[in-house]
Amino acid sequence: MSADNVAQALRKPRIALFIATACGLGYIPVAPGTFGSVAGLIIATLPWWAMFAMGMVSRDTALLSASFFGGSKFDPLLGAQIWLAIILAATGEWTATRAARFWQQKDPQRVVIDEVSGQHLTLILGCGIPVPWRTAEIPLTGFPFGQVTVHAVLSWKYLLLGFILFRLFDIWKPFPVRQAESLPGGWGIMADDWVAAVYAAIGLWIARAAGL
Repeated sequence: MSADNVAQALRKPRIALFIATACGLGYIPVAPGTFGSVAGLIIATLPWWAMFAMGMVSRDTALLSASFFGGSKFDPLLGAQIWLAIILAATGEWTATRAARFWQQKDPQRVVIDEVSGQHLTLILGCGIPVPWRTAEIPLTGFPFGQVTVHAVLSWKYLLLGFILFRLFDIWKPFPVRQAESLPGGWGIMADDWVAAVYAAIGLWIARAAGL
């Protein structure tokens, strides 16, 4: 191994690459972005499952236990989703910048943290923004895949539609999705997926408003 290769290996940002590739999903040779989106779906369900495991939600009603929060109107599910979105965005920009610099590519295909962040954002916007003329989506008759808020369910229909819409807009890149790629460093890698997520979230919200 040459001296230059040794130096490069020593400087390899292993943690940043691990996060940027979504724990290695970016190294999958076929459609790594699709697998990154699947990871975003899973992450969106984690707050509800974590609270269910801690006994904070009821399997029968899918409602947060009021006694746990002393009757507070604070929505811990929404709070957790917002914090997740911020963490994904911040770590995504930082790790994507380092990965692009290390691989010397503007938007490496192996970086899929942008798809993770975009897919998660699609669901919290598309499902979290209420539809004023619809009744609350809970209590449920079945067991949910997760919830964005105490009033917004992540059913299989919403997960599937959100996934399809996000992949569609991420690949199609209508204005200004493609233009967002021109931003410098990790911002360009992440921002186009955020804009695609807004488009996808609008489509998901419209589907909910139409009665899906």
